[in-house]
Amino acid sequence: TTAAPDRHPLPRRPRGSRRRMTDGAFDILRRVMQPRARPQVGETCEMCGEPIPDEHAHVASVGERRLLCACRPCYLLFTQRGSGARRMRAVPERYRRVEDFAVSRAAWDELAIPVDLVFFLEQSDAQDAALPPQVVAVYPGPGGATESELDLALWQSIATANPALAEVATDVEAALVRRQADGTFDCFVVPIDACYRLVGVVRQHWVGFAGGAEVWQRIEDFFGEVNDRATARVG
Repeated sequence: TTAAPDRHPLPRRPRGSRRRMTDGAFDILRRVMQPRARPQVGETCEMCGEPIPDEHAHVASVGERRLLCACRPCYLLFTQRGSGARRMRAVPERYRRVEDFAVSRAAWDELAIPVDLVFFLEQSDAQDAALPPQVVAVYPGPGGATESELDLALWQSIATANPALAEVATDVEAALVRRQADGTFDCFVVPIDACYRLVGVVRQHWVGFAGGAEVWQRIEDFFGEVNDRATARVG
């Protein structure tokens, strides 16, 4: 796993009707929902308060649209199907490369992404499972993460051309896409915390109008790391 990102809130969607929590994770959920002073990132688990290393796992609080730093035992609690009452989900640790990712020039232009970087994530409703998920496009910039809900027809055209996008886990994974100078694309399915780590890199190191050499080198290094993780999984 990666070091904890800055606490970027995950994109928020309207809430639906309340749903009853299951008993399995009730105690942890109750503690998380209580107002309290937040520990510094990377020091303690935000669920049980135990110390955690710099590199640690995360759990997504779906209702609040944010990530919680977690120790290994708390993280594993939410990896089981149905745990967390659909309010909390463990962020997966897998990285996969999407080969031959394709987006038409018209579709990319319609996205209006100014930095040739975007990640797509599908969001469920934290309260009402009957509501269909929405797809959000997010791109990193000097001011942080800029988010927009995708037009359904546009998303369907992208998903039809790239069936691997169906494997992206709702709420906790994203399809991270970078357009190269020659018009080709790199695409990886990555944990959502990796995407927000990239947002932090861009925000911290962007200078001027075009970003500057340092930020683009750091982006290149980030994609090199992502590619290494995806390759190690395949191997």
